[in-house]
Amino acid sequence: MAILVAAMVTIGGLTRLTGSGLSITEWKPVTGIIPPITHEAWQTAFAKYRQIPQYLLENRGMTLGQFQRIYWWEWTHRLLGRLLAVAFLLPFIVFAATGAIARRDWPRMLLLFALGGLQGAVGWWMVESGLEVRVSVSQYRLAIHLGVALLLFAALLWTAFEYLRTRPSSPARVSVRGSSARFAWSLVVLVYVQMLLGALVAGLRAGLIYNTWPSMDGRALPEGALARRPWWSNFFENAGLAQFDHRVVAYAIAAAALTFWILMRRSPESRVVRSSSAVLAIVIVQVALGIGTLLNQAPLALAALHQTTAVLLFATALWNAFETKNIGVIPAQECD
Repeated sequence: MAILVAAMVTIGGLTRLTGSGLSITEWKPVTGIIPPITHEAWQTAFAKYRQIPQYLLENRGMTLGQFQRIYWWEWTHRLLGRLLAVAFLLPFIVFAATGAIARRDWPRMLLLFALGGLQGAVGWWMVESGLEVRVSVSQYRLAIHLGVALLLFAALLWTAFEYLRTRPSSPARVSVRGSSARFAWSLVVLVYVQMLLGALVAGLRAGLIYNTWPSMDGRALPEGALARRPWWSNFFENAGLAQFDHRVVAYAIAAAALTFWILMRRSPESRVVRSSSAVLAIVIVQVALGIGTLLNQAPLALAALHQTTAVLLFATALWNAFETKNIGVIPAQECD
C-alpha cells in the first residue's frame, strides 16, 4: 500500500508538470472511473475544459488530441486513487475475517482507510481552486494535498515496519530512547517540511527562475525577498523566496544527515548503521538532482526523478527513525 501511495505521489507530480491536473473538471468518485470512449463523449469533456481559465488564458486553440494527452494523465492519477481504496479495503476484510489482522488493530486500519478517503477529498478541493479564477491550482492547497499524502504514506510504512519486524511474544522488553531517536525524528520532520516547500516551489513555478547555483543570479538572496505585504506572505507567495527557502532546508538536511551518520557509524546496532548510511547516500543523490533540475530549468524527466527521490528519502528517513527508536530492544528470551 505504501508503494502504491508513493506511485500516486509520483504520478501526481507528473500530472502537475504536464499541466494536466485541471483537465477533468468534475469529481465523480464512482462513475468517473469510465473515461470518454466515443467521439461525442470526448467532445463533451473537452467543451467543459474550454470553459475554465487555464484553457482561456493559457491553452486557447488546443486541439482535441492535445486535450486527450493531458486528460489521460489526470485520469490515471484518479484511477490509482480508486485502486488504492479497493486494494486496501478488500484484503482488510479478508485478513480481519481470518484473524490475520487482530481485532485490536481494526481501528488503526480503519483510520488508515479514512485518511486515504480524506486524501481524495483534499485532491478535489485542490482542483476546485483552479477552475474559476486561477490558471493553476492554489500552491497552498497543493502543499496540503501532498502533505496529507505523505502522512498516509508514513502511517502505512510505519505499520509495515511493525508487522515486518519479528517481536517477542512476551511483553518484557528493554528499550533505549534518547537523543539519537530525537535526532532521527528531527530529520524526518525536516524532509517532510522540505517536500511541502517543494510543493510551494512547484505551485509558484519557482523552479523556472534563478537557475544558477550556488548563488541566485549572483545574489545571496533573491531580489525583493520581502517585498510583499504583509512580510510573512513572502514565504508562501514570493517565488524567489520560496526557492531560497527550499535551498536552505536542503542544506540543513544534508548537514543533519552527515552529522547523524558520523555519530552512528560506529554504533554496535548494525541496522542503524545501515539506515543512517542509506539516508546520507540518498541525500547526496537528491541534492545533485535538485541542483541539476534547477540549472536546467526543471525539465520533465529530471523534475519527476527529483520528486520520486524525495519520496524515497522520506521513506528511508522513516526507516532510520524506526531503527533508531528500537535501539536496545531485546527479545524477552534474551533478557536473561
